[in-house]
Amino acid sequence: MNTTELFHILALLRVDGVGDIVAKKLLNHCGSGENVFKAKASQLKGIDGIGEVLLKKLRDKSIFEKAEQELRFLEKEKINVLSYQNEAYPDRLKHCIDGPVLLFASGEMNFENRKMISIVGTRQITAYGTEFCKKLIEDLAVFNPIIVSGFAYGVDIVAHQAAMENKLQTIGVLAHGLNQIYPKTHKKYVAKMEQNGGFLTEFWSHSNPDKENFVRRNRIVAGMSEATIVIESAEKGGSLITANAANDYNRDVFAVPGRTSDKYSQGCNDLIKTQRASLLTSAADLVYILNWELETKAAKPVQKQLFVSLDYEEQRVYDYLQKNGKQVLDMIALECDFPIFKISSILLNMELKGVVRPLPGKLFEAV
Repeated sequence: MNTTELFHILALLRVDGVGDIVAKKLLNHCGSGENVFKAKASQLKGIDGIGEVLLKKLRDKSIFEKAEQELRFLEKEKINVLSYQNEAYPDRLKHCIDGPVLLFASGEMNFENRKMISIVGTRQITAYGTEFCKKLIEDLAVFNPIIVSGFAYGVDIVAHQAAMENKLQTIGVLAHGLNQIYPKTHKKYVAKMEQNGGFLTEFWSHSNPDKENFVRRNRIVAGMSEATIVIESAEKGGSLITANAANDYNRDVFAVPGRTSDKYSQGCNDLIKTQRASLLTSAADLVYILNWELETKAAKPVQKQLFVSLDYEEQRVYDYLQKNGKQVLDMIALECDFPIFKISSILLNMELKGVVRPLPGKLFEAV
């Protein structure tokens, strides 16, 4: 996107009454931000949601001054700008009707053909939540997913740290402009995150981390991801807003169960009870439901070794597949007498050892 077009889109977004949905209608109808301001009133009146009041506000010259100020900030700080019309914009977010017209980005990001999950939860994370989050990301690392979160205290920062420890790309979606970092104590993580991932925000440089911004931020976290995972949550909280947004976008939602007496498991237990989230007890649950296939990484090849050590359960499954050929997961569980959650974990471990391979349609075969 050239500077002239960016300038006009910035100006359009400064118009009072023009949000992401209306802005997209105008841009799609006119073809560009510049054409929106060149169009005659008669051309714009036919667009749903465009009336006399909004047409008058489009002629307000002060919006161009605000756009110029922001453009200077973006150029000075060398911030990347992703438009919903560009290939570099997160693909799933393009399909969200209220997705941001523009995203401001810092760091080194690559969204192309990548598995992407968001991990959210309470800021008061417990030892149980911390251990689960770290183990989950460690087990998922072989699939090389992008880990998305909100860079807040608690679950968010644990997820970002675990991603970096496992050399995974991680994205922090901010509720303020890129002229600051909130919370300030997390500044020490910025440089490392920007080496493999970084930060996204829809908010301009003058935007502070106000309460309402976090709610808007949460829809981006949910919308850009294949699935949203709630590690821990009280009965009410921002992570439940993210989970609801993910459900509204028809994304998969997972929740980690906990004891009924635990304050920070009440939200997760309720999501599972009301069938707004799938039960998540291990990485295998997510891999099974999302039907992820293992991609061999050059630095960590997964292949059958000459001598593979299988435990009793794995050997039982391997012998069954050797004898019966390709089988669906449910049939393997039935014939080998394992519950679904158990067989999912067994197959994942065997896949990592290179002795079984997943096939389309939730089929598995022995290698």
